[in-house]
Amino acid sequence: MLQRIARLLRHRWMPDDAAERACPPAVLDKLTRQVATSETGHSGEIRIYIEAGLPLSYLWLRADTKTITRQRALSMFGKLRVWDTEHNNGVLIYLLLAERQIEIVADRGLAQRVSADTWPALVAQMSAAFQAGQFEAGLTQAVDAVNRLLRQHFALDPNAHNPNELPDRPLLG
Repeated sequence: MLQRIARLLRHRWMPDDAAERACPPAVLDKLTRQVATSETGHSGEIRIYIEAGLPLSYLWLRADTKTITRQRALSMFGKLRVWDTEHNNGVLIYLLLAERQIEIVADRGLAQRVSADTWPALVAQMSAAFQAGQFEAGLTQAVDAVNRLLRQHFALDPNAHNPNELPDRPLLG
């Protein structure tokens, strides 16, 4: 019970502008351009969602932080329609600032082609950058890594183009 109360306080006391401070407009613009550029070489879709704190409904769950964060990332994967791409190759990079947690959710088209060990390794790289307060560097590295995987498994033919099924701009919650 005390864990849930502590979680509730941590999320409710998180400043409303925490996501904006972690990724100010100039960084969002840079990440938008990076995602858009990456999608010229593959048919996949990359979404970034940065959330300061969880909605109240998640804060009372009887589960560990990692499980709750994963549940929220999967929920956002659906709500943002990352799963709804033609080749099932969308990827969500999800950050939960209040818990300092990162999740990467890859749709089945990419997930079945990439080793399961790839995602935790990528999250570890991002975590190191975030712990040093380098959100832009961590996100840039993550987009680069996801881009390489998508180019490896879903490269576009030279005369083809990505239909850009999802917005490129990161979302702040």
